[in-house]
Formats: sequence, C-alpha cells, structure tokens
Amino acid sequence: MMRVVVLSDTHAPRFWKRCPAGLAKRLDGADLILHAGDVCTADVLTELSAYAPVRAVLGNNDGPDVAAWGAPETLQLEPAGLPVAMIHDSGPKDGRLLRLHRRFPGAALVVFGHSHIPLDVADDHRLRIFNPGSPTDKRRQPYGTFGELIIDDGRLVSAEIVELR
Repeated sequence: MMRVVVLSDTHAPRFWKRCPAGLAKRLDGADLILHAGDVCTADVLTELSAYAPVRAVLGNNDGPDVAAWGAPETLQLEPAGLPVAMIHDSGPKDGRLLRLHRRFPGAALVVFGHSHIPLDVADDHRLRIFNPGSPTDKRRQPYGTFGELIIDDGRLVSAEIVELR
C-alpha cells in the first residue's frame, strides 16, 4: 500500500512561508508527494522532499527555478501501479471529465490544481479527477485543503480532501 499526499497552489512565499503544522503531520510517513503546480519557488519542493519523494508539474505562476527542479508541464506516472496524470490547469469546468479523459486516455486518475477549489469526481469508474485545493491560499474556501490517496496494487483504495483547521 502507498500513501500519497497531494498538494497544489502553495504560492510561496506569498502564502507558503513554511509547511503548515497540520500538513506536516500528514506528510510524516507519506510514500510520495504530488504537487499540481503554482509552487512559485522551488524551495517548497526542496522542503517537501525532506518528507518523501516529490513529483510536481508547472503552474502558470511557476518560474524557471521550478522547471529546473524537474517539474514539467504535464506528468504521467504509476505509483503502486495506478496510472496517474498530472496537469496544473484543467480548463473550464464544463466538459472537464471528457476533456481530461481525451488528453490522458491511459490514466485512471488525473490530478490538477489552478482553481484552488477542492474536487473529487469519478466517471463510471473510467476516470477520476482530483483537485486538492490549496493548503495556504484558500481564496473563497472556508479552510485550506490538501489531498490524501491510498493506492494498492494498481487500485485507488481511497481519496480524501483534508481540511486544515
């Protein structure tokens, strides 16, 4: 079994000064950290790497240092055998599931960010899309959020949006 913590839109240093304590507790013992962009400074990725391996994609506010750290525009990986794709901006809400299915036809899960609005939606078990929101820039959300996935043998066992209070 693999426990994956999912982040997006940390927007350092404006909003992320350091890892929030509630998030740090959940990062302890994680097997992998996914960051869906708008890190804004590679220092965040380096800080997160102290907890677990980190894979990230570029967001619209990320600069050359985040790209140099190793974040591409899109990413496809298979943690514990589950086909996962990542992108920062998934486009408009209307038609999102179908659009992401066309863009990443082999993915069982697509992780994205950009809107700062947590979302977990599945389509007849063909595709699940997951936006963890933001742990630090909650915008119109009542709390900052992040995601936690449990993956086992190519299967998504659970997906949770966690509120930071």
